[in-house]
Amino acid sequence: MRHGAKTLALLIPVVGLVFVILYGPIFVPIVTSFFVVRHAQIDWSAPTLDAYLRLSRNEGIIEAFGNTMIVGLCAVAAALVIGTVIALHYQSGRSRGREILQFVVFLPFLMPPIITGLSLLIFFREIDFSRSLVTIIIGHTAFVLALVYRTVLVRLQAIGPRMIEASYDLGASFWQTFRFILLPNLKSALVGAAILAFALSFDETMITILVTGTQNTLPIRLWAMMRLGFTPDINALVALILALTTGLVLVAARQLMPAEFSADTSG
Repeated sequence: MRHGAKTLALLIPVVGLVFVILYGPIFVPIVTSFFVVRHAQIDWSAPTLDAYLRLSRNEGIIEAFGNTMIVGLCAVAAALVIGTVIALHYQSGRSRGREILQFVVFLPFLMPPIITGLSLLIFFREIDFSRSLVTIIIGHTAFVLALVYRTVLVRLQAIGPRMIEASYDLGASFWQTFRFILLPNLKSALVGAAILAFALSFDETMITILVTGTQNTLPIRLWAMMRLGFTPDINALVALILALTTGLVLVAARQLMPAEFSADTSG
């Protein structure tokens, strides 16, 4: 007991130090979004929301954020449909081609983003396809597809074939089986995969740089602003994005948590 207490007493300050090093810088822009900074000094006496008001009037940032939301939502929707279809095919198939298909799905996610982006850029040039938000959506869909596919496949493997076979034995069609048997059991996995895929799409920069056209997403906009420096409204943007992503991660973790563990913690 004494040895365990000494180990715990040693680990607590180490964990605290690591926490401060990793997450301390994140809270700096959050704090400075509520206070005025003059000559590298924070004026703690006058909290203000001026940074958030300036952000609401920054048309460039708002447009880039809107483009990011469009790309993320479209990429997630496409990845959910394609990933679910491929997962169903892999789970029910017996052909060797399904292993090759799975390799193709995982390849863009496992390769360095610059390789994926360059491959897509060369492909779009070869087919003479103009770069726009559509090309960004295609690139992000290829990138997040593996995450959605693997999440759905794991849930399908957990469900097992017995429920599906029983549905067919009772005379249900494929669509009836999917709607009344598979979809309710896949719902939490689909929601969790969608949230995680959206978070990856929201943050993706390298692929976006290579396939973007004249319309910028938020990461590209911030990347361009680095050369001139950030204005105070960017601190407000960081605070809002951090709150949004934290909420999405918590929801995703809740959805992907096993049902029996979720019941135990809530009880």
